Amino acid sequence: MRVEPYFHVVNYNIRRLPASSVVGLAEDSPCTDVPSANKMNAANETSPVMQNNILIASFYKFVHLADYRTLQGPLRKHCRDAGLRGTILLAEEGINATIAGRRGAVEHVMDILRRDPRLADLEIKTSFHDEIPFQRMKVRLKREIVALKVPGLDPNEKVGAYVDAGDWNKLIRQDDVTVIDARNDYEVQMGSFRGALNPGTESFNELPQFLSQRLDPETHTRIAMFCTGGIRCEKATAYLLEQGFSEVYHLRGGILRYLERVDPAESLWQGECFVFDERVTVNHNLKKGRITICDDCKAVVQAADKQCANCGSSNFL
Repeated sequence: MRVEPYFHVVNYNIRRLPASSVVGLAEDSPCTDVPSANKMNAANETSPVMQNNILIASFYKFVHLADYRTLQGPLRKHCRDAGLRGTILLAEEGINATIAGRRGAVEHVMDILRRDPRLADLEIKTSFHDEIPFQRMKVRLKREIVALKVPGLDPNEKVGAYVDAGDWNKLIRQDDVTVIDARNDYEVQMGSFRGALNPGTESFNELPQFLSQRLDPETHTRIAMFCTGGIRCEKATAYLLEQGFSEVYHLRGGILRYLERVDPAESLWQGECFVFDERVTVNHNLKKGRITICDDCKAVVQAADKQCANCGSSNFL
């Protein structure tokens, strides 16, 4: 039986550009074209402004999709017909996406996706904004929906234990737990959990080298990992289990789910969370943050700054 196309958009990977402490989107990111300030200003003039009535939905699932190539065209048409923008990555190992548009349109496309029995249980992380924070609607075919580049790694076979947002604080407060931020260095600069290790990576596929060089199964007996939405930790914890680590945890739904569900007064999160769209960062209320990026040198700056301390530019995303 031919399966009708439906899908999700979600993850992104970014790497710092070699010139400085900056950042550019990586090849495995659904959103590989964060636009320049000029493009964004132009988009702001034409994008539908609805006072936070634009729904941004992020989701992923590791599931065998042997027919993923045939899903691309119909899924792209569903999204474009609904007026959505964003990126959906499809691979044999699953789907990863972030899409945005009017609430009814997003829900319509999600209903279509869930008609596929393989995607019926898709979990979505949502936030709202005044306008669609993407320029186009793209559905791309990939070798991996998030590129760790470790052959044979399958999160469907083994993966770390999920920890819900409400239980995360209790876990990472324990002295024998090593907490690792699985994101790239420029993301960590914008915010992270207290005491978390920063691997200092420029791309997600550098993480295995850090883990193999810095961690020892005999010494680091309990490990807790987190990332933006959870997808990178699926692969990273699977990798650690393959390397002989026995007690490995990761934050279910990632930082975005934690910010959504944990009261700021009880939160152990510090700073803002980088997101892979034109908002650049979100705060604890999942609203556009104050931290942004210099459009010229890609250094991390405050949106209120008049000039970038690194290069003197006033062109910010």
